[in-house]
Amino acid sequence: MRDALCDALLARGRTTEMVFLTGDLGFMALEPLRDLLGDRFINCGVAEQNMVGVAAGLARGGFEVWVYSIASFCVTRPFEQIRNDVAFHRLPVRFIGSGGGYGYGVMGPSHHALEDYGLLLTLPGMAVQIPITDSDVAAAVERIGQWSGGPSYLRLGRTEAAPSLPVPAYRPWRCLSLGCGPVVVACGSMVLPIVAACAEQSGAPQIWALSELCGDRLELPPALLDALASGAALIVVEEHGAQGGLGAMLARELLLRGVAPRRFRHLHACYHPGGRYGSQAYHRRESGIDPAAVAAVVAEEVTGDCN
Repeated sequence: MRDALCDALLARGRTTEMVFLTGDLGFMALEPLRDLLGDRFINCGVAEQNMVGVAAGLARGGFEVWVYSIASFCVTRPFEQIRNDVAFHRLPVRFIGSGGGYGYGVMGPSHHALEDYGLLLTLPGMAVQIPITDSDVAAAVERIGQWSGGPSYLRLGRTEAAPSLPVPAYRPWRCLSLGCGPVVVACGSMVLPIVAACAEQSGAPQIWALSELCGDRLELPPALLDALASGAALIVVEEHGAQGGLGAMLARELLLRGVAPRRFRHLHACYHPGGRYGSQAYHRRESGIDPAAVAAVVAEEVTGDCN
């Protein structure tokens, strides 16, 4: 999604007082943005805590500030500075994390971001955008560019489009499959392969993609609520840890609304149970969140064989 990000920021950078900070990343991808912004494209080096402090000062000075790094280094390494310097002052700094989840695969656990949006959403005023494909990126950039309630976070993954699957225009919630089986809610670039894997099943699931998280409540589509209230099982899939993630947020929201699905299944990323490191696909299989594993859980719910 980095090429789409560069295109979107180029379009925005021509009309705004944008300052772009990078933690020594973006080579062979963001050079056009560097050339456009000139002195307003700043390589802060491998010093993420300092970079966030600089971003806070620039935002206080009225600039539109974007901060870019690998997702784990963008969020967990400078979290104290994001909290103290940015969030507590409701400064509209836009953070961009590349390679959310297991996106940096073989580079190991230091590069895996399995707690990023859950951690950030504990902070006041935070908004999160999670595109499902590169065609979403321009709209996501526009939405967080307009967000004035505080900081925001754009979580980027690898584009994993299913070639024959039409993707609806960007919205916070999108229904990608109107099957009569269980309800699947997922986020990020893994959504479209899941839709493709479940497409030929009898009792195909109703699959929803969520791309926007903001505050401590979720706005839920009426059709999704109706399906769950009528007794459908709910399967939540995310490339994020169980604590603080989409599954926990959605379960809380349903409880607050008094809506109970027939069964709740949460498929999420795990912290390397085998102690070995490999590709993103390897770690998804190990965690049971790859398309084949999700399709198998859907089939269990359809046949009623779930233990």
